[in-house]
Amino acid sequence: MHRRSMVLLLAFVATNVAISDASAFARRPPNVVYLMSDELGYYELSCMGNPNIQTPNIDRMAAEGVRFTQGLAGSSVCAPTRCCLMTGKHAGHTSVRVNGGGTPLRAEEQTIASVLKQAGYATGGFGKWGCGGRGSTGVPEKHGFDTFVGYYDQVHAHSYYPPYIIHNSEELPLEGNHGGSKGQTYSQYVIFDRAVEFIRNNKDQPFFCYLPITPPHGIFDIPDSDPAWQLYKDKPWPSEPKRYAAMVSMVDRQLGEVLSLLKELGLEENTIVFFCGDNGGNDYFASKERPRGFHGANVNPETGVEFRGTKGTLYEGGLRIPMIVRWPGKIAPGRVSDHLWYFPDFFPTVAELANASCPGDIDGVSIVPELLGAKAAGREQHQHEYLYWELGNQAAIRQGDWKAVKSGDRRTKRGKQLEWELYDLSADVSETHNLAKDQPERLAKLLELAASAHTEAVEGTFSDTTLHERDRRAKFGFANASSSTKVHALPPDGLLDSRQWKLVRASSESKGNQRLAKCAFDGDPRTHWHTNFAGAKADSHPHEILIDLGQQRKFHAFRYLARQDSGWNGAVREFELFVGDSIDDQGQCAAMGELKKSREPQEIDFPAVEGRYVLFRALSEVNGGPWASVSELGLVGE
Repeated sequence: MHRRSMVLLLAFVATNVAISDASAFARRPPNVVYLMSDELGYYELSCMGNPNIQTPNIDRMAAEGVRFTQGLAGSSVCAPTRCCLMTGKHAGHTSVRVNGGGTPLRAEEQTIASVLKQAGYATGGFGKWGCGGRGSTGVPEKHGFDTFVGYYDQVHAHSYYPPYIIHNSEELPLEGNHGGSKGQTYSQYVIFDRAVEFIRNNKDQPFFCYLPITPPHGIFDIPDSDPAWQLYKDKPWPSEPKRYAAMVSMVDRQLGEVLSLLKELGLEENTIVFFCGDNGGNDYFASKERPRGFHGANVNPETGVEFRGTKGTLYEGGLRIPMIVRWPGKIAPGRVSDHLWYFPDFFPTVAELANASCPGDIDGVSIVPELLGAKAAGREQHQHEYLYWELGNQAAIRQGDWKAVKSGDRRTKRGKQLEWELYDLSADVSETHNLAKDQPERLAKLLELAASAHTEAVEGTFSDTTLHERDRRAKFGFANASSSTKVHALPPDGLLDSRQWKLVRASSESKGNQRLAKCAFDGDPRTHWHTNFAGAKADSHPHEILIDLGQQRKFHAFRYLARQDSGWNGAVREFELFVGDSIDDQGQCAAMGELKKSREPQEIDFPAVEGRYVLFRALSEVNGGPWASVSELGLVGE
């Protein structure tokens, strides 16, 4: 054959192969696997030099992909960080900013799963959801997931032996389980098996497999028969650090099984896999000898340099997480990247890879150029103007290496007014040298950005909390829960009928999980009023609600019932009760004093008064917190 003809033929073949490959990519965008280990610390991997915990599969994934040194969580606690990941929004814009357990996404809110589903992906979630309990607008099957198996509420997720887990809002029984640490069926095995089944069943179409698994968080349980336990059972350590290490190694083994499955199915080169922790690590099993925890989640094992704070704070110890991404043939192996990114960036990154559209209200920035290279992405990597976090009365904002924090760690005294601090992380990653007074102009600019980043939280709602509360009790097993969480009610004798009462106003309320102020007199002890604990600042005392009795009434006592779930946050200690004749008139103080830390009904007597409007004012809380909560208020009279 003539040389020119041969060249043309080869060019034709190459062109058609390229077109064929491009068409195949268009027909089959990449699969996405996202495995998130609950509370795994930055320095708890053996590839980070941890001397205690063995993670060979995670180490291999880092060697075959890219490890990020500045991957940051969306928040420093479970539910808010998951909401940031799913919605692509930072914590100043999300609907879930508190860690109550079942606070829901709004009904109309889009997630990465809903966007990928619209793009033709099969979508499955396996683990801990945290963005809406059963009976709410936030359940995963309403937000893009074809199937979700695991826990919707994180209190439920504390136990690996609950009597059931959840599959698309239906109960999936776990044989022989009694809650707590008692049972025969280890929940993580069931959850992981369902994830493997999902990948196998959807191997012929693009899929998103989201694995927000619970280990090593919760009760530190792992079966003695698990191979990971055999690695640590004879270590000369206390029992809990051994169990914790074994749970991390179990996670490592299961990640290895996912990678092997992708290879077996021929999907390895068309699947991008993410691995991370959900928020900063904790100082678990601290002692005098090891004040930052037995395994040193926030301590560099080679240099001793520490991240300040832990889970629950907005210092680096609460936000810095392990983050590794692998995609053979697309992501160069063995890279270590200092690119600064956080959970909101996952949404636009995956949407771009899937050729799916993003909502216009997200805060994330795609990191495709950082993952694949500028040439493959067709552009340079865009940088954030700033990164923002808030949690209760804490907030943080970062611009480059400069970070402003209004936060508190375990050294902060309860009730202390928190002030903004400023740190240069390039020189002080431990956040020990507060430069707020030295750099007032820089701090002022960051605070201006922080103010613009915050909007008031608008949570989703519950139509019924019955199943959600059942799930929370399931942590203990129902035999234990029925005795330990008995629901009391106000004694009916002499009690005025509250069905005609109306709420005039409340100084504060949390708009999710049936915590509205009207719950304080709805006659249902399973609901309760709770003051706001979302946004950049938790509302503080005094907290009050004003009730219209509908007409003049005479009464001589009031009855109070503290919240009847497993929590005490907000239970009232000091109080005042005023009675008046008009909305604008506070009236006379009929009673004041202290209530006990008890779930039993309490009755406070006082000289008979008459009026139409009752103002209940909470002045303090039994644990010294800034909140108030009331299950039921009643009046005794005529």
